[in-house]
Amino acid sequence: MPDQVHVRGSVSIPESELSWRFSRSSGPGGQHVNTSATAAELSFDVANSPSLPEPMRSRALERLASRLVRGVLTIRAEEYRSQQRNRDAARTRLATLLADATAPPPKKRVPKKIPRGINERRLENKKRRSAIKRQRTTRWD
Repeated sequence: MPDQVHVRGSVSIPESELSWRFSRSSGPGGQHVNTSATAAELSFDVANSPSLPEPMRSRALERLASRLVRGVLTIRAEEYRSQQRNRDAARTRLATLLADATAPPPKKRVPKKIPRGINERRLENKKRRSAIKRQRTTRWD
């Protein structure tokens, strides 16, 4: 069991900042589902985390705003029958979510100037096509 969740670069979240809750999983699984608490619910306080640098924290709060409740991100994993595998799945999802949310904004696209030859060829093709269509509309007497 890893003691830290790697986010991006040198930023990692220690296990002490994560809080876990376990409950019974829904769905098929027979009697095993009814008796064991295998669903893992991971909570991470994004707003008050000392491990996230300020620019990353503000980016994460902005991008994850729809998923946060009072600054806390909650991830529920219940796809496996084992509690340990669900814990690992939740930890992996947290790392992926935070890595995407804290990524720097992409570079702005600089539009390039279209070469004159390309533009002239395009216009010439349009004129040729227009002439062909114009010839179709003339009446034969």
